Amino acid sequence: MPTSDAGYDLTPLNPAEIDKLAAGLTEEERRVLLDHGTEHPFCGTLLDNKQDGVYHCRLCDLPLFNSEHKFDSGTGWPSFFAPFDPDHIRYLEDFSAGMARTEIRCPRCDSHLGHVFPDGPPPTGQRYCLNSVSMTFVPKAG
Repeated sequence: MPTSDAGYDLTPLNPAEIDKLAAGLTEEERRVLLDHGTEHPFCGTLLDNKQDGVYHCRLCDLPLFNSEHKFDSGTGWPSFFAPFDPDHIRYLEDFSAGMARTEIRCPRCDSHLGHVFPDGPPPTGQRYCLNSVSMTFVPKAG
């Protein structure tokens, strides 16, 4: 069983497990997570979230990003400069939409999360641009 440095099981889910988890998704969540769509800018429910906590994969609940790594990129999508754990993000070349980009997906359930760009703030210089519907937010306990 592959495990991340943060201690999470990264074993890829099989199609039956993904179908079971996807049964409760809305049409928009299915379009983004399973069909690799993009939500419209400035409409995501997590864009302006300023609470402390962790952003998880909407489909399989894998932690993806800490709130302390979130920043306002001005792009209209929740943006982060580093993932929760480097192994919690899978990277793929994406040549759709007439440009070269790097798509990011959940390594466990293969859900589409968004894209990463090399124009973020220090210390990483990365801008992980996420769809709100790809994530759920878990507030910090306390």
